[in-house]
Amino acid sequence: MTTSTEPGPPASTGAVQVRNLRIELVRDGTDVVDGIVIDVVAGEVLGLVGESGSGKTTVGMALMGYTRPGGHVVGGDVLIDGHDVRKMASGELRRLRGGTVAYIPQDPGTALNPALRIGRQLSEMLEAHMGSTGEQERDARVREALEEVALPATDDFLKRYSHQLSGGQQQRVAIAMAFACRPHVIVCDEPTTGLDVTTQARVLQTIRELCQDHQVAALYVSHDLAVVAELADKVAVMYAGRIVERGPREVMFSQPRHPYTRRLLRAVPDLEGKRPIEGIPGHAPLPGHRPQGCFFEPRCLHAVARCRETFPEAVQYEPGHWVCCYRADDTPKDGPVLASGRGEAPASSGEVVLSAEKLDARYLRRQTLFDINLAVARNECLALVGESGSGKTTLARCISGLHHTYTGTVKLGEAALAQRARQRSAEARQRIQYIFQNPYASLNPRRTIGQTIARQLALFDPGSGRDRGARVEQCLERVALSARAADRYPDQLSGGERQRVAIARALAAEPWVLVCDEITSALDVSVQAAIVELLAELRKQTGLSILFITHNLALIRTIADRVSVMTGGRIVETGRINEVFEAPKADYTRQLLANTPTIEAALGHNGHGA
Repeated sequence: MTTSTEPGPPASTGAVQVRNLRIELVRDGTDVVDGIVIDVVAGEVLGLVGESGSGKTTVGMALMGYTRPGGHVVGGDVLIDGHDVRKMASGELRRLRGGTVAYIPQDPGTALNPALRIGRQLSEMLEAHMGSTGEQERDARVREALEEVALPATDDFLKRYSHQLSGGQQQRVAIAMAFACRPHVIVCDEPTTGLDVTTQARVLQTIRELCQDHQVAALYVSHDLAVVAELADKVAVMYAGRIVERGPREVMFSQPRHPYTRRLLRAVPDLEGKRPIEGIPGHAPLPGHRPQGCFFEPRCLHAVARCRETFPEAVQYEPGHWVCCYRADDTPKDGPVLASGRGEAPASSGEVVLSAEKLDARYLRRQTLFDINLAVARNECLALVGESGSGKTTLARCISGLHHTYTGTVKLGEAALAQRARQRSAEARQRIQYIFQNPYASLNPRRTIGQTIARQLALFDPGSGRDRGARVEQCLERVALSARAADRYPDQLSGGERQRVAIARALAAEPWVLVCDEITSALDVSVQAAIVELLAELRKQTGLSILFITHNLALIRTIADRVSVMTGGRIVETGRINEVFEAPKADYTRQLLANTPTIEAALGHNGHGA
């Protein structure tokens, strides 16, 4: 162990050097991020991980001399190629952004201009940042940029608008725009969140190759630790506006010392199914409500009195491995993250509660589902996996009565259901409950949480009027939310809390089947783990059946009993989880498994340190 603290003022080497960056809220001087230290050299990728609200994107924006409305930089140094971003005039900052430092957004659909063709957008980017080169030279550079990200550089593709591209194509166009001007530094802000594993693998390979080929220093912001393990050279872990641990990738994933890093690793799903996942109880403190000592102390299992007094300074334990923790020496570093073995799932009764037979569906004039046969038993979790556009959500919407242009039969038990939900009986609508991917969009922003759940109770249990308030509290308690949440509005809750409310609303109907449509895809690994733990517990308590739709194969290994694999509107393989994962029969299933990032595969061994 080296007892020296963080490095001093930056020297003139390294593409990115940040020292003691501090950003405050203008209105009251509350710290948003503080004490940030980062070093990234040319050709290197630094993964910046942590839960939502930890300050990851705020740090990334600071590299471009930008702060979100209401915030401002009050201290520290931010050097790009030895030049202090904080001292740049507005004209210099405009040249910096897109030219020297480029940005890849999380949602390319909103970042690309829907009114401009793809070729025009790339051409304007080049003209703005590389000067008035000739039209012929610019056109050649546009085509080269598209070819670098494995997109067709044809006239037809250049004339397309962003809405005519798939999500993966949109993201690769955003990458092409970022690298087109040959930047020295690139900030990647969750660029693969929401992408299926096949598309994600292509995007990650593209970023990796471009960074290496053009010696670009990259800051990769993510909450997906498996992706970071595959892509990054170094990793920094943020919690509540501070970097609490940073170091080389191998050390960070095999010998983490900070309790928060270790708990994040416990929450990462394991594709091999050798360990269950475990959420982190509690919530990260918001700016202005952070404790006096270590910010993680209220959630830490290793905290001592000293942790409540002052925030620990960074100490170097191995070369380049810095940790802010008084108990880092005492934190166990050997052995598996958790004991081997999946959590015991409740046994299915074998009685089929929901089925689809010979289902064909259309969207506009295009057929999207072909001869689908599917059955979910009582007390069973059936996972439905596949790439974006494979038909997973269309199938779920047919089952729920939300998509009615189909032929074939959907049954609840032995009863055939009408195609439209409104034509189904009240009991049928009650027994199948749909939980959407985006809980904020599915909750009424003008209703309190209590009102939302009370309305569901009124719909399916009209006799509950007298004790409806108590019933609302019971519903919230079932999903581990405080009764105080009943008086809050959706925008006053975190993403994980909103998803728990969506589950509570569904449970208020006393359903037989929950249809969960990508409900964890945009959540932090710790929140994702907590949601999965919740669903498993609800199955034990109530005998629920779950149709769990996802593109995260590692996640379903922890929750599902069986899996159906979809591609091109067809189910190509169905079987028990262990059988499909260990001996897949379909080539497409093997491809999905090969493209799924795991920490173990990235480090080249099985299992990582505790």
